[in-house]
Amino acid sequence: MPRTDFNQLLEAGVHFGHLKRKWNPKMAPYIFMEKNGIHIIDLHKTAVKVDEAAAAIKQIAKSGRRVLFVATKKQAKDIVAEKVSAVNMPYVTERWPGGMLTNFPTIRKAVKKMSTIDKMTNDGTYDNFSKREKLQISRQRAKLEKNLGSIADLTRLPAALFVVDVQKEVNAVREAKRLSIPVFAMVDTCCDPTDIDYVIPANDDASKSISLILDIMCGAISEGLEERRIEKEKEGEAQEDKEAKEAKREAKPRIKKAVKVETKAEEPAAEAAKEE
Repeated sequence: MPRTDFNQLLEAGVHFGHLKRKWNPKMAPYIFMEKNGIHIIDLHKTAVKVDEAAAAIKQIAKSGRRVLFVATKKQAKDIVAEKVSAVNMPYVTERWPGGMLTNFPTIRKAVKKMSTIDKMTNDGTYDNFSKREKLQISRQRAKLEKNLGSIADLTRLPAALFVVDVQKEVNAVREAKRLSIPVFAMVDTCCDPTDIDYVIPANDDASKSISLILDIMCGAISEGLEERRIEKEKEGEAQEDKEAKEAKREAKPRIKKAVKVETKAEEPAAEAAKEE
């Protein structure tokens, strides 16, 4: 996996933090300097942290587990939806549903409700309802799709959470920590990195910055998924070879047994011929 390019981070404006008066002292280790009242993030440290996060996220994807991406802020919604859906990972870009992780079974019931409505539409049951009932059901389906459609494939708790803005997604981070789910996050100079397992010090407001970090993370996920596919193919081939070898081993005793039976059958015939 290639290392993160310093110049790319610089061009994307990843180094721009918040105003000095809004800073969080716990982010001091990641701040390079202050310029015109704005904190500048140390991109050398950002590059190291991005590589660490990408390596960890790649291993999660390689193991076949899911990473849930959370970004409900306006400038991040479309970027997350586009890039994360391309690697087939779940994401939340609308309001964070309370209890999404801590009360996961209830969320799954709501997702199943969508499937039930779709089934009713396909088998013709939907046509039996009145016009008013149809309208209510279609509105309910649209609301569920908007809030939970992107996590329809999430059948169990995610292995990790990726958050774009720690302050805005505080409830998501809190739920993840309660369940000991590791959190990856873009952390700006105004945020508290205490509860974040993989801190990526970066500008979490600029769309270019968000896009670049997500590109790197999604690239790591793609690599992990590809390696998993190759390993499965190798395992399948190895299994086929093993089965073929076992079949040959089993076939050999049968052939020997058949030869012995033929030999025994020929012996009396030979003796009879001699007597004649």
